[in-house]
Amino acid sequence: MKTIILASSSKQRHDILARTRIPFIVEESGYAEDMTLPLAPRDLVQHLAEGKAQAVAARHPDALIIAADTIVVSNGEVFGKPLTEGEAREMLRKLSGVAHDVLTGFVVLDTKTGKKVGRTVETKVMFQTLSDEQIDSYVATGEPLGKAGGYAIQGAGARFVERIEGDMDNVVGLPLQALLEELAKFGVTG
Repeated sequence: MKTIILASSSKQRHDILARTRIPFIVEESGYAEDMTLPLAPRDLVQHLAEGKAQAVAARHPDALIIAADTIVVSNGEVFGKPLTEGEAREMLRKLSGVAHDVLTGFVVLDTKTGKKVGRTVETKVMFQTLSDEQIDSYVATGEPLGKAGGYAIQGAGARFVERIEGDMDNVVGLPLQALLEELAKFGVTG
């Protein structure tokens, strides 16, 4: 069987893919995400996922690469991963009391044949109205840093979620069912 590489340093993506019992290795792509590209959100996550896949593919001439990227979209604004507590607070204030969309784009690339499939999955998340104290307390945990939209639904950020419509794994960062459908096109089943 061809080596399968998850092009991600995300523990959450690793854990989701590990549930399939499909053997894989992890390799960080080193790809620099540019959230300022003038692309529609669905195109942006696909572009970023493909960039990660291509960065790892350059180092592996015969492998199957899986790469993904997740963003949050609310009122036409795209939220990536906050790098500072201030950015995290601003994102959470903007998501407070509103529904937002979590988009994860992923790519599966066979580096030997060049065959590639990509897909974007969207999940709607409704947040309760958050007080400044709730936001400050959550940001102080450090959990929001490096998480799309400034929260981790699989962690303490779950307490802010009023409801979710769609795939929970997608919100965490890897829509497993959609990925398995695409992997089957490469003869990989989990």
